[in-house]
Amino acid sequence: MDINIVIGGAAGQGLETIAYLLSKSLVRMGYGVRTSRDYMSRVRGGHNFSRLRISADSPMAAAEQIDILVALNEETYDLHRDFLTANGRVIYDPDSFSLPESESRGTPVQLQALAQEAGGAIMSNTVATGAVLVLLGMDTAAAEKLLVEEFTGKEGVAESNIAALKAGYQAASKTCSACFELPAQNRKPASQIFLEGNEALGMAALASGCRFLSAYPMTPSTGIMDYLAGKQGAYDVVVEQAEDEIAAINMALGASYAGVRSMTSTSGGGFALMTEGLSLAGMTETPLVIILSMRPGPATGLPTRTEQGDLDFSLYGGHGEFARAVLSATSLEDAFYRLNKAFDLAEKYQIPVIFLSDQDFADTSRSLAPYDFARLRYDRHLLETWESRPRYQRYTFTENGLSPRAFPGQFPGETVLADSDEHDEDGHIIEDAETRKKMVNKRLARLELLAAEMDEPLHYGAHEPDLLLVGWGSTYGALREAVDILALKGNNVALLHFSDLWPFPAKTLTELLPRVHKSFCVENNATGQLAKLIKGQTGLSLDHHILKYDGRPFLPADIVREVKIHG
Repeated sequence: MDINIVIGGAAGQGLETIAYLLSKSLVRMGYGVRTSRDYMSRVRGGHNFSRLRISADSPMAAAEQIDILVALNEETYDLHRDFLTANGRVIYDPDSFSLPESESRGTPVQLQALAQEAGGAIMSNTVATGAVLVLLGMDTAAAEKLLVEEFTGKEGVAESNIAALKAGYQAASKTCSACFELPAQNRKPASQIFLEGNEALGMAALASGCRFLSAYPMTPSTGIMDYLAGKQGAYDVVVEQAEDEIAAINMALGASYAGVRSMTSTSGGGFALMTEGLSLAGMTETPLVIILSMRPGPATGLPTRTEQGDLDFSLYGGHGEFARAVLSATSLEDAFYRLNKAFDLAEKYQIPVIFLSDQDFADTSRSLAPYDFARLRYDRHLLETWESRPRYQRYTFTENGLSPRAFPGQFPGETVLADSDEHDEDGHIIEDAETRKKMVNKRLARLELLAAEMDEPLHYGAHEPDLLLVGWGSTYGALREAVDILALKGNNVALLHFSDLWPFPAKTLTELLPRVHKSFCVENNATGQLAKLIKGQTGLSLDHHILKYDGRPFLPADIVREVKIHG
């Protein structure tokens, strides 16, 4: 059993505050919570909404149905009323708009008037929060504590908000009190953390030893830079807002060359500008992690929406041939450790590693168990001593293609050279054919070792399925729940979900796919980029594509409907 809440209104009406107060209060009480945002690329106006799902365990995906609709304007009711359950409730301000006479599910609360009485109309969102709490049968204690924490040092602000909270609580209780039964609390209140995708990636970078980030703000990646910038005072990390993405990747490469574990983050348009720097990392064998947080393109596209349209770009962006790895964010639990893996691979194999995220992952928050920092890898893979040759050579030929790596100044008297032109073992520019061929082979030789590090896709569901769903990245939660729904309906179904994408881990797929009756590749893009990658790497084709490219993430119901049509 779970409860689904949608909070909608125009940008500037404070709907995110409602989601924040509710989510944090519920998590602190031991409930499983997931929130996601759907917002327009404007400061004021338009239609924005947040989905909040409450369950005994942490929900992996959003739901289509709505139990409580907080309609901060009439447009929200018009757009979402068809998804209200029969026993659902609509919290609205009767001074702003009226519900149809046929609508019996209304919970009228004078949001603006009650907020004004408490101290100002700006607190109408706090009034709405109180109204939701009473519908859920909760008290206001946890939310009151959050308000005190949020407004510490601001005289009278917490008190006014608490008054607004209680006013909304009392007003809604006249219509409907404890209308919904909350699910069981499976966890102790203090046993969970609650964070969004970008915060998880920022935390993972910091815990992995990243000490330099250069980036240009670009939705939906900006939250990573915001997180790390907020940690500069407490940790030895430098965050530089570059003038553009070209400068950002070059700064990060310079820091990495100098010996600092470094990263940059961007979205598709910024990554387009970074591709020359990406190739520079390939030529100079400089470790670098690039978080590519995808949004719909081409060009500016839909800046605040989601898509998985840059998989091909991450695989083939940049000029020339060089080794790279491509990993992706799936769940909050996995992404923390996988970004740590990205840093390890970058330095171990002296390559750029592209880590794919998207708006759906970046702006979704969930409750989960605290991370186990003991699982993190932290080996700089740097040369510790140098005694095997008369002088240090940055690009020494070795059997596996990996040259001993040192940074400038690490060994007194030794010179570390790097060059973007083709070069010899010392790093000096060359143009002869023999050295060129040897250097290309050296840089590509590490691909075989790198391939052995790639994790096979997660297999969830039936061991020998008749129906197989295949996906990657942030679709994991929706796909996992779709498998559960289909299984409950009597289907023999399983999921293969990829986190590591390149070099492509093909073993599990090539063993399982020929044995299933029907297969579906599920992607948030228009051209089936993973399906094409699978075809190119294995020669195998999936039976059906379930593609969504309207800028919105998959809901489990979307996938179930498509499987029913073709299954």
